[in-house]
Amino acid sequence: MIATYPFSAIVGLDDLKLALVLNAVSPRVGGVLVRGEKGTAKSTIVRALAAQLPSVDVVAGCRFACDPRAADPRCPDGPHDPGEQRHRRPAALVELPVGAAEDRLVGSLDVERALTEGVKAFEPGLLAAAHRGVLYVDEVNLLHDHLVDLLLDAAALGTCYVEREGVSVRHAARFLLVGTMNPEEGELRPQLLDRFGLTVEVKASREPEERAEVVRRRLAYDAAPEAFVARWTREEVALGERIARARALLGSVKLPDARLRQIAGVCAGFEVDGLRADLVTAHAAMAHAAWQGRDVVTGEDVGVACRLSLPHRRRRDPFDAPGLDEALLQDLLERHRGDDDPDPGGSGHDQGEGGPSGEGPDGTGHNSQLDRGDDGPTGEGGHNSQAGQGADGPSGEAGHDSRLGQKEGAEAGGGQGGAVAGVAVPYRVPVLKVPGLGAGASGRRSRARTPQGRGTGARVPEGRVRDLHVTATLLAAAPYQKERGRSGPGLLLRDGDLREVVREGRESNLVLFVVDASGSMAARRRMTVVKTAVLSLLLDAYQRRDKVGLVTFRGSTAEVALPPTSSVEAGAARLRRLPTGGRTPLAAGLIRAAEVLRVERMRDPDRRPLVVVVTDGRATAAGDVDRAAGLLKGVACVVVDCESGPVRLGLAVRLAARLGAEVVPLDDLGDVVREYRKAG
Repeated sequence: MIATYPFSAIVGLDDLKLALVLNAVSPRVGGVLVRGEKGTAKSTIVRALAAQLPSVDVVAGCRFACDPRAADPRCPDGPHDPGEQRHRRPAALVELPVGAAEDRLVGSLDVERALTEGVKAFEPGLLAAAHRGVLYVDEVNLLHDHLVDLLLDAAALGTCYVEREGVSVRHAARFLLVGTMNPEEGELRPQLLDRFGLTVEVKASREPEERAEVVRRRLAYDAAPEAFVARWTREEVALGERIARARALLGSVKLPDARLRQIAGVCAGFEVDGLRADLVTAHAAMAHAAWQGRDVVTGEDVGVACRLSLPHRRRRDPFDAPGLDEALLQDLLERHRGDDDPDPGGSGHDQGEGGPSGEGPDGTGHNSQLDRGDDGPTGEGGHNSQAGQGADGPSGEAGHDSRLGQKEGAEAGGGQGGAVAGVAVPYRVPVLKVPGLGAGASGRRSRARTPQGRGTGARVPEGRVRDLHVTATLLAAAPYQKERGRSGPGLLLRDGDLREVVREGRESNLVLFVVDASGSMAARRRMTVVKTAVLSLLLDAYQRRDKVGLVTFRGSTAEVALPPTSSVEAGAARLRRLPTGGRTPLAAGLIRAAEVLRVERMRDPDRRPLVVVVTDGRATAAGDVDRAAGLLKGVACVVVDCESGPVRLGLAVRLAARLGAEVVPLDDLGDVVREYRKAG
């Protein structure tokens, strides 16, 4: 077995290291969400921390890792006698795969044994396996929402409740939850973001020396893992001992009332929803005090905790990326500092004592500064909390005008020499659906066969029974009771009698926007309305968990402005920067859309597409449109008719007839559009 890469040997990523350590000290902090680009050692650092957690004593044979000194009295494998045999093992590291089902996560009744042997056997899931260890969820944003809800509930309560298939089980599930995600693949909903205790944004260092040191250490590890790990033994032992000391001290750490008021003042100042932010910040501040060897929370501890607990809670719009206004944070910390602060600096940072804070064994001095709560001298290169990004920065600017009637203007950076229209606040739009019954990923748009939803029938299971249909099972077994020799009450069942529930719910779709950005669309400030309407449709796609893509056409060509992705934030950003002007190559736009769908069908064949063409129907070469429309035969399409004015040519309606598409006049998308028409 290859040795785990040492936690102390990881270069940079100080905020992430600190967030993980605070959760290791106090699981009540609520876990860490790690946002960042691929290839930034997110998985490596989580596995490295798990190896540093203290070993645990467990009751021998207990599938729920009960502590012999304080066994769970309601453990499904209990009750445990104080004198039962015990053994010591490393803290568990459990990884939740993206494709896991609910029964794999929480556990389930062994249906086959229950029906064929009469044994009510419960099979524990991954939450039980992670108890007193680490639960690592890579690409947590790609998990279905209800699974994210389940694991976050368990992480918050420290208990897993299983109520399914006639079984009712409760067991302890206290673990360090770490989720990683690439924002380009889609965001978590704000409600789910709020359930994570801390968040850290990571990016690869832009400093050549630091990047070189990362590669140097990795090459050394790959060449001789055992020897490399041995070089860091002293630092690893010191780190493990410091975590153990902090855990022991945590119970005696006091949170003065002045510090509690400071936490409440900062959270209120950022206008975060609910009180979870206050609780998480308080727990994180106490954990940081214990980590620093203090038994009283100071202003420094509060400042560090706020920087890690608030960035993902200040989102006021679904298209806002997490971030924190550093200047506002400093002002609020100082304003609510109080008079009994033992740290007059309020939110200063000291280096603390102990732990791996000096040079590494190779003398490079690049070792982790876990004691630090700031972003380092450069604010990047692995320190990547991005806490200093203000609410008006690139990720928080939203780009929304307060009025729909803002004039278009030619802005710098239009990219293609055209004018860039303003974009207003998105609004609620009618639901556009794909007809028929699909079988794609669970979502909130079109009808589909899904694991969740209302039961509509029964079927013979393929493999293990996941969702037993009791009535259909009994009906299947009833005609054969005489030949099976039944002599008493009840039914004799065989494996072939089992039936599963067929459920109908909603699926997510690929919504591909094909947007006309030509000169005719830019007339009479129309593009402001069009872009706002498309932004509203994007928001609707976000709420319904769709993948989205964006094809635009203007001038002489069409381009894929956004390949299909779950990140509607990326689509909104591209839309705001979309320039207009030039001729109208409608056929090129349809051809490019067909090509995008062809490629995406190979990648994700079960996800049904919905093509939304936003145009006034005018085309540079009208004869080519018929041939291009034929490429989209059989694809669900909607044409948003953007034609306006007292005299209308009906070109968009004719295009819809060629595509076999539904026509939605732009005015029908929302009252705000109609009001703008009247005002304009």
